[in-house]
Amino acid sequence: MIEKLQRKYALSRQGAVNLIKSCIACVFQNISFMVPVSSLYFLVKDLMNGGIPEGKGIFYGAGCALCVAFILIATYFQYNAVYFNTYIESGVRRITLAEKLRKIPLSYFGKKDLADLTSTVMADCAFLETAFSHFIPELAGSVISTTIIAVCLFFFDWRLALAALWVLPVSFIVVALSTKVQDILKSREMNAKMACADGIQECIETVRDLRANNAENNYMVGLTEKIKNVEKRAIISEFGTAAFVVSAELILKLGIATVALAGSVLLINGSVDVLTFFMFLLVVSRIYDPLQSALQNLAAIISARTNIARMNEILYHPVQEGADKLSNNGYDIKFENVGFAYNNGETVLDNVSFTAKQGEVTALVGPSGGGKTTVSRLASRFWDADKGKITVGGMDVSKIAPETLLSLYSIVFQDVTLFNNTIMENIRIGRKDATDEEVIKAAKLANCDEFAEKLPEGYDTMIGENGCELSGGERQRISIARAFLKNAPIILMDEATSSLDVENETLIQSALSKLIKDKTVMVIAHRMRTVMDADKIVVLSEGRVTEEGNAEELKKRNGIFARMVKLQTESQEWTIKN
Repeated sequence: MIEKLQRKYALSRQGAVNLIKSCIACVFQNISFMVPVSSLYFLVKDLMNGGIPEGKGIFYGAGCALCVAFILIATYFQYNAVYFNTYIESGVRRITLAEKLRKIPLSYFGKKDLADLTSTVMADCAFLETAFSHFIPELAGSVISTTIIAVCLFFFDWRLALAALWVLPVSFIVVALSTKVQDILKSREMNAKMACADGIQECIETVRDLRANNAENNYMVGLTEKIKNVEKRAIISEFGTAAFVVSAELILKLGIATVALAGSVLLINGSVDVLTFFMFLLVVSRIYDPLQSALQNLAAIISARTNIARMNEILYHPVQEGADKLSNNGYDIKFENVGFAYNNGETVLDNVSFTAKQGEVTALVGPSGGGKTTVSRLASRFWDADKGKITVGGMDVSKIAPETLLSLYSIVFQDVTLFNNTIMENIRIGRKDATDEEVIKAAKLANCDEFAEKLPEGYDTMIGENGCELSGGERQRISIARAFLKNAPIILMDEATSSLDVENETLIQSALSKLIKDKTVMVIAHRMRTVMDADKIVVLSEGRVTEEGNAEELKKRNGIFARMVKLQTESQEWTIKN
């Protein structure tokens, strides 16, 4: 049962246990609200029999006090069981989602955008808070307490009990019939919200380009339509839900009429006494109130299935697993007949084989879209190959846990990601236990001191979101400093110096020469002069290895590499002419 609740409502194990406790607490609270009705029944019975017997007034007074005490105690435990546990589970759920996202293969992120994932972690979890604190416990509490009360009613008079209770299953069936309709409407509403969130995020990220091209007005027209579509879909979803819920509530109210009608007939025929009839009228006036909320909660739970499915998609997504201990002998990276395709099915790598040896620089070059970046991602197990085998020192990378494997790699990406923190802490990401002296040493190797020491607070200067306070070259130098600091035996560089001017590029290449000694280095580059001194050059075109050798050997073959060198030499001689 616990496991079913976990999957059904995207809960942790403790959250599922707490959900059961909160449902039980709601049951007791609802029953506590019915206790005064039973006390009133006995009071009216005594009054109709000639008055309250001597000494029994104290009993009724004490009974009233006990009823109030019971309601207070039940409400107290219900509040603690429902709301406090909800806050705890909400935090656990967000942390669990974040931890799972950390372990999910990067291929998953190719199918999702930032706005969608942010919405799942924040908005969907917030919706779960409401469901966990209101919808589910209150529904369970109402249904269970009503069932208990219904059984008791049959002991008084089964005919009036049927008159009061026939509306319950009918009302719930009406709301349950809305499942498919709500799934469709909620899915469309969610799609509209995601399209709107994507549009807003894109607008913020591209505002510079929009302004530069005077495209703000045109873009805002489309964004306005997306916002209006969210409103439209929300109204349709609310109306679709209300049509079923309001209909069910109308049916529920018929129970009062049928009790009054059936009770009147039975009273006239002498089949029931006035007191029993009065008691049933009291009960039905109270029993339907929580059930009205229960019908709304049932509809809300059905509606929440979309949010829960989005969270479960992350929580139950397969993760990359493997051994926590390395078993490599050296650091040669070997690709053996490797094939790979992204989600669209288009083949990116086809039967790729080569070896990047330890102590050598292996350069990957070729036309855009040839598979160079994909090779580096597969080597570090950001993705798993579809075919073939990739090894590091004879160790199959697909058999090693990604975090363990990445301890061997220092990676400099083409797209630098920085955090809204100081220069010092952004570099320290390369090795969290590094001292300030070690961080500054790495920074100087990457020529960061050239700009860091000019800033007001030096290395302790905050650089803004994604390093917005720095230039592209300065950001890239911080990324290279991380690699220096980590000092791992394998170095992957994807256009590591593309944003640097010639002077800084020369300085960093000189520093890299010291860093790469006795290490396995794989470099992706488009500038041919960057790779002319590489020990081996692997030319990738249309996902295949078409050429392999050093620069002089490849020039003599007069193939793709020779053509790329020629074209870049010609482009360097190009000048702007009137």
